[in-house]
Amino acid sequence: MTSTQELTYIAAITDALDVEMARDPEVIIFGEDVAGPFGGAFKVTKPLTEKYPPERIFNTPMCENAFISMGTGMALMGMRPVIEMQFADFISSGFDSIVQFAATNHYRWGAPVPWVIRAPCDGGLRSGPFHSQNPEAWFTHSPGLKVVAPATPADAKGLLIASIRDNNPVIYMESKILYRSERGPVPEGEYSVPIGTAHTAREGADLSIITYGAQVREAQEAAERLEEEGTEAEILDLRTLKPLDTEAILETSRKTGKVLIVHSATGNTGVGAEVAALIAQEAFQWLDAPIQRLTGLDVPVPFSPTLEDAYRPSAQKIYALAQELAAF
Repeated sequence: MTSTQELTYIAAITDALDVEMARDPEVIIFGEDVAGPFGGAFKVTKPLTEKYPPERIFNTPMCENAFISMGTGMALMGMRPVIEMQFADFISSGFDSIVQFAATNHYRWGAPVPWVIRAPCDGGLRSGPFHSQNPEAWFTHSPGLKVVAPATPADAKGLLIASIRDNNPVIYMESKILYRSERGPVPEGEYSVPIGTAHTAREGADLSIITYGAQVREAQEAAERLEEEGTEAEILDLRTLKPLDTEAILETSRKTGKVLIVHSATGNTGVGAEVAALIAQEAFQWLDAPIQRLTGLDVPVPFSPTLEDAYRPSAQKIYALAQELAAF
């Protein structure tokens, strides 16, 4: 049996980077302030700066389009760059390089582009509209990219290792609110979670909550309250947003007949819309109620704590909507 260690979500990410840098000399890390005494905006890479030489982990100018393009060039030359965005919001500065060049290279001429962009995302930390966005749907719409969004420390490590080893460009969404508040057992050493596989985080028979990232924890809390009232909610943690685990989505939908889809990102054309369309097309005859969605509002993320709480899904909101769905 593989031994485990108790780690926070952020420590699990650092552990994954350490494992891969030790295993493969072609794995390098760069971004704004990731090296030196700063060690990244959230200190993810700080433990690595003293362990690895400066050519393996180094700082870049504040120009996302430039260093993402540099990473694509390095990947085409056989290296495996891990590129850190200080905040996922800033990834828009490198959007053209990601979707027009990196994502299309394999289709154009069969070349692998094995880079990972780590994108700290999500709100809940009172950081306002420019440091709290969830841009995952921008990239699930782009053929050639993979998009993952871990919810637990074990998955944070396992999915990051799998992403680094993948020959496709991967957008790795990290929920900042989980960094130091989420803790759990993590396998030691080399360990990976296959990209494209969802996980049943909680078994249930009465309704399904399909979610990912920080909302998995909120769904767990809501499910515990529902259980006290005799309602068994099943929670499916998507883990990977592209490719989606369609079989897992359809299996839980057919099992319970009632589906609530939850994510922090805005609802309009979000990941939840694709999940709902899949269920409506492939599992409609098993449904006992309309598919429900609970998402962030279609507005910029507010800075005010009161307004941000109104903006974001929460355990209480999930609980209330799940109650209505169960009673339908």
